[in-house]
Amino acid sequence: MIKKQIAAIVLALWLTIISVFMLFAERIDIIQFYILALIGTLVIVEYIEPYYVQPGYLRYIRFLIVVGILIFIVIVGDILMEILGLEIVL
Repeated sequence: MIKKQIAAIVLALWLTIISVFMLFAERIDIIQFYILALIGTLVIVEYIEPYYVQPGYLRYIRFLIVVGILIFIVIVGDILMEILGLEIVL
């Protein structure tokens, strides 16, 4: 198998494990699932990234990672605003 296929299988397995643990704990939280999925994606991309060349698909994966990190920053900001008791008024 090539690295892309192994990465897809490992990511699917990671997401399944997260889902099963959340079901067993009877606590399904989309934010926790998103953060754990982002961490898994970052780890998998680090392992499949070649050292000396950059395949074309890696550019798109990095774009998705940047978008994922921006969403993570928004989530953390929202949680901090909630803890501090502040609101954003538009």
